[in-house]
Amino acid sequence: MGRTADRGLRLPAALGLAGLAGLTLGFSPAVDYAVHCQGCHLADGSATPGSVPALAGSVGALARTPSGRAYLVQVPGVAHAPLDDRELAVLLNWVVARFGGTGAVPGFEPYSGEEVGRLRAEPLLDVEAARRRALSAAPPPR
Repeated sequence: MGRTADRGLRLPAALGLAGLAGLTLGFSPAVDYAVHCQGCHLADGSATPGSVPALAGSVGALARTPSGRAYLVQVPGVAHAPLDDRELAVLLNWVVARFGGTGAVPGFEPYSGEEVGRLRAEPLLDVEAARRRALSAAPPPR
C-alpha cells in the first residue's frame, strides 16, 4: 500500500480504538479483586502489617451496619477504584462473601450500584477514625 491508502485507514482505525476506550471489560469479581485490591489486602484478605488492615475477620461485621457499609465503600482505595458503581457493588458483595467469615450472616443485603454511587460521593476525611467508629458499632461475630 502507498502513503495515500495508509492515510485512508487511519481515521477508521482511530475511531475504532476510541470506541474501545469506553468499553467495560467486565471481569469477574475475583479478577477485579486481584487487580484492584490484592496488592494491599493480599490474596487471602490478610493485612499488610503496619499499613493496611485485614479484610478477613472484619469485613463481614462491617457490612452488617450502616456506618460499616459506608466505610467499606468510602475507603479511598475503594471509592477511587477505576470501576463503575455496579462493578464495584459486585466486587464488594464478593469480598463480603469471600472474607466475611462468621460476620457475614445470612440476610446480608447486597450492595447495589445506586448505593455505591451515593456513598462514593461522600468522601472519608479520617479513615482510621471512621474504621474505629464502624467497628465499634458492629455486632460481635457469632
